[in-house]
Amino acid sequence: MLRTVLGRRDKPAAVDSAAVLAALPVAIVVLDATGRFIFANAAAEQFFGASATGLAEMQLSDFVPAEDALFRLLAKVRAEGVSIAGHDLVLESPRLSRRSVGVHLAPLPEVKEAVVLKLQDGSVARAFDQGMGISPAARGVAGMAAVLAHEVKNPLSGIRGAAQLLEATLEPADRELAVLIRDEADRIRALVEQMEAFGEDPVESRGAVNIHRVLEHVRRLAKTGFARHIRFVEAYDPSLPPVLGSRDQLVQVILNLVKNAAEAITESGIGSGEIGLSTTFQQGVYRAGRDAGERQHVPLVVAVRDNGPGIAETLKPHLFEPFVSGRRGGSGLGLALAAKIVGEHGGLIDVESRPGRTEFRLHLPVAAGGEAA
Repeated sequence: MLRTVLGRRDKPAAVDSAAVLAALPVAIVVLDATGRFIFANAAAEQFFGASATGLAEMQLSDFVPAEDALFRLLAKVRAEGVSIAGHDLVLESPRLSRRSVGVHLAPLPEVKEAVVLKLQDGSVARAFDQGMGISPAARGVAGMAAVLAHEVKNPLSGIRGAAQLLEATLEPADRELAVLIRDEADRIRALVEQMEAFGEDPVESRGAVNIHRVLEHVRRLAKTGFARHIRFVEAYDPSLPPVLGSRDQLVQVILNLVKNAAEAITESGIGSGEIGLSTTFQQGVYRAGRDAGERQHVPLVVAVRDNGPGIAETLKPHLFEPFVSGRRGGSGLGLALAAKIVGEHGGLIDVESRPGRTEFRLHLPVAAGGEAA
């Protein structure tokens, strides 16, 4: 039970809980029934730009207007006793200016109507442009793709054809060079085709999709190919309603995440590689809609976890940007395309990573009625 009260850190009984929370890199505060701060860790002091002693004399309303969406989430937590997450919040006042903030709120049963609040500057929706699902960098790739399709793919076909003709007439020692030209032409063409995907129109035909069938299809593909040496662990919620989306594109996204996980495990040389696939229903998760003030509920969570080496800290802020890759020879387009597809589905994608555990989570909308494909 959390017993640390701001301004009274000299109590020996409070050392354990305070030390644990102080070590966390995200801002965590506890608010009482009136919204007064009764606990704040070091990251929270930095987030609010105030010391723990100063926060002890203040309320959340000193930093955030009372009509802000954050207060509606607080009221819901207190009224229903449930945990709630929110994304892309704007906390704006004379004392605080934070955008794209992700929050998690949970009741603290030991203190009447107290709420634990976690705040993270830069939510999982940061990879999207206010609900459009594509970052400015990805839009730049979309523009380049249209040019590349015409200016690169057609000449590549000629180069590949010429290499094939040469291959049939050359001596064995020189034939390897022709094969190399052909293979490199294929590789460049595949890269251009990946880039072309950024220029495609958003998903138009969506329907009710059974996400567990999608996951099982991906698992079978992986086990017969690139992940045959890796153990899969599945933890599905059988009561999960259908996802609103495109089956083929969801397969593409999840297959990419599983492939990345398998490659991370293989390159690290882990003897007992493991990939976890799970689904859960998480109430209270929203993302910004296309119109101002619009919010979309995305309660279906699909997670892909691996026990690889984790993602380098320098890569994390740019993980969903095009041409950013942590692997030698990687194109850096897979995660950017995944973020684009998920965004066009009205969903969110986020990641948590540390050595030995990386988990990507898709937050997706529910399909209203209809038979799941």
